[in-house]
Order: sequence, then structure tokens, then C-alpha cells
Amino acid sequence: MEFSSKLIESAVNEFSKLPGIGKKTALRLVLHLLKQEEIFTTDIAQSLTEMRQNIKYCKKCHNISDEEVCNICKSHKRDNSIICLVEDTRDVLAIENTSQYNGLYHVLGGIISPIEGIGTEDLTIDSLMERVSTPDSEVKEIIFGLSPTMEGDTTAFYISKKVKQLGIKTSTIARGIPIGGELEYADEITLGRSIVSRTTYE
Repeated sequence: MEFSSKLIESAVNEFSKLPGIGKKTALRLVLHLLKQEEIFTTDIAQSLTEMRQNIKYCKKCHNISDEEVCNICKSHKRDNSIICLVEDTRDVLAIENTSQYNGLYHVLGGIISPIEGIGTEDLTIDSLMERVSTPDSEVKEIIFGLSPTMEGDTTAFYISKKVKQLGIKTSTIARGIPIGGELEYADEITLGRSIVSRTTYE
């Protein structure tokens, strides 16, 4: 792709680094920005810069947050006896959109995957164990809200062995989610029913 401007070329190259954005789409986005008022582009750049510099991760559940403790963990309306274990923030958003779950979350930051070099030490498992084993912990159940893949099942199996020693019940969302599918792509009705119809994890 030939460009008449090095500035345009540079902007297109940066946009095309985003997932799902090819060079043609990136060019359309860049040209669209050029047609807008300068303040429009400035606001976008400022918003992205502030996000990158100021975003935090909840010290309790590791979800993305604006503060040290996220709004979900701080809420007095949530059920503190249940924790839904998920891979990343996208899964939290997916489950929250169902309006079928009122407990807390714990974001692992990934799943066990020897092929990708991700081991138990790379996840927030130690943080989870510390969280549920403290004397003031109210946690009675952990729901495995992990994608139903081999890696997801391996992760759930490993963690279930550890938490069952504490007498905590473990369950998994009902397999209304397609085997081998990703949780974030499930429709809200299926995902909501899966949460409500969760089964004991064996």
C-alpha cells in the first residue's frame, strides 16, 4: 500500500496493530479522523493516554478498575459468599451483562497452558487462595466461569483440588456454552442460563 504522506502511513501502521484491524480498515479510520474537527482526535488521544497511565487493577479480584478496589468488590449489594472465577475482564463484562449473577469475581489473568508457557505461577491463584482462606472470609462457593476448553478444564481441576481442602464448594457454569468456545462470544441468554443452572464441579 502506497501513501502520499509519511504521517498517514505512520498512523495507519499504528492502527493496524490493533486486533482485527487490517491496513485498509486502518486507512479508513485515519481518513475519517482527518475529516473531523481537531478536538475530536485530541479527545481520543487524551482519553487513551489517561486510560493507559491511570488504569488500575483491583487488589482484591484483579479486575480492571479506576481505584484500588473495584466497584463490584466494594458494593454492599453483592453476595460475598460466592466468587466466580474467570480468565479476564472481558468475561466479567460478559457475565455482568446477563444480570443473572450477584456474587463477586476473581480474575485469573489467563488459564494454564503449557503450550503457551503459562503455568500456575503466572496466574492469580495464590491471591485467590489467600482471599478465601483468611479467617474473615465468607466464601462458601467458587464458580468456575472458564471457557470449556482443555486448558480451562485443566485450570478448574487444579484450583478445585486446592479450594476443596478448605471445605469450599466448587461448581461450574452449565455447559450451555459450546465445548471449545470462548466465553466472551456466548450470547447473553445462554450465558445467563449457564450461570443460573451451574452444576457441582467434580
